[in-house]
This record gives sequence, C-alpha cells and structure tokens, in this order.
Amino acid sequence: MTKSVLLEKIEECREEMILLSDSHDLTSEAVISSSMKLDELINEYQRFM
Repeated sequence: MTKSVLLEKIEECREEMILLSDSHDLTSEAVISSSMKLDELINEYQRFM
C-alpha cells in the first residue's frame, strides 16, 4: 500500500469514527472497533517514516 493510499484510508476511518461517535456512546463496541482500526492504520503509516 502506498503512503498516499494509506493517508486516504486513515482519513476515511477517522470520519467513520466521528460519525459513529455521534450516534453511539464512545465506549460502544462500534466506536472502539473503529478506533482500533484507525490505530492500526496510523501505526502502519508511521512505519513509512
């Protein structure tokens, strides 16, 4: 995966997490799962550095 594609995926996941947090508690499984996915993407991006 290229760095630019990864940045796009990070932004999409971030937006998804924000939308989920508007309709769910921050401790809900959906928000936590989205947050964990975002963490994984950010970690992968940092390995490019």
